[in-house]
Amino acid sequence: MESHNPYASPYSVAQAPEAIRTEFYQKTYLHLAGAVGAFIVLEAMLFAIPGIDDFALKMIGSGMSWLVVLGLFMGASWLATKWATSDTSRGMQYAGLALYVVAEAIIFLPLLLIAVRYSGQPQLVGQAGIITLGLFAGLTFVAFTTKKDFSFLGGMLKVACFVALGLIVASLLMGFNLGIWFSGAMVLIAGGSILHQTSNIIHHYRPDQHVAASLGLFASVALLFWYVLRILMALSSSD
Repeated sequence: MESHNPYASPYSVAQAPEAIRTEFYQKTYLHLAGAVGAFIVLEAMLFAIPGIDDFALKMIGSGMSWLVVLGLFMGASWLATKWATSDTSRGMQYAGLALYVVAEAIIFLPLLLIAVRYSGQPQLVGQAGIITLGLFAGLTFVAFTTKKDFSFLGGMLKVACFVALGLIVASLLMGFNLGIWFSGAMVLIAGGSILHQTSNIIHHYRPDQHVAASLGLFASVALLFWYVLRILMALSSSD
């Protein structure tokens, strides 16, 4: 007998037969793996471009320039999400996922260049990747084994993200460093976002929305990786 979630929409994957649910989960996580793989390939291609260091460092050369980059990234993220959740065509959905991966690869470029070429400890990127994978696996396990609906986190995460964005903008305009405690708080926010997104995958997405589901997960994983790497870089520089 199928178990049904009383909070789910009648059109959601939670109300679908087990075979359809399993197929949806497989497609979502395969697309997530594909997005991560494409991100790695794009970063390798960007690293190989002659003079890329100068371009990347100019992106963070001043608070105002990085603010412009963040604004463009947010615009691209909004457009990518709109496309990925569109019912117009599957091609439009894949275009949204591709756009988001490209946007993430570009905004990550300065941080990864600093970590790999200027910190003297390029292994930090691999360590951050392993920690991110471990945290992601643990949170995914919690969401799938408890079957708890974490949609209540949505409002809190939005408020937390707006507060964080305000602090980031203030730090760029006023020139102060947010520090390791801010990065730690952002790791918690990213972890909450992974729980929220995974809960949506279990309870709220439709069976045909695996592309949008993978984009949501990729965004949360990228946020987690960013701040885990920043924490490792901060700890290594203080040794």
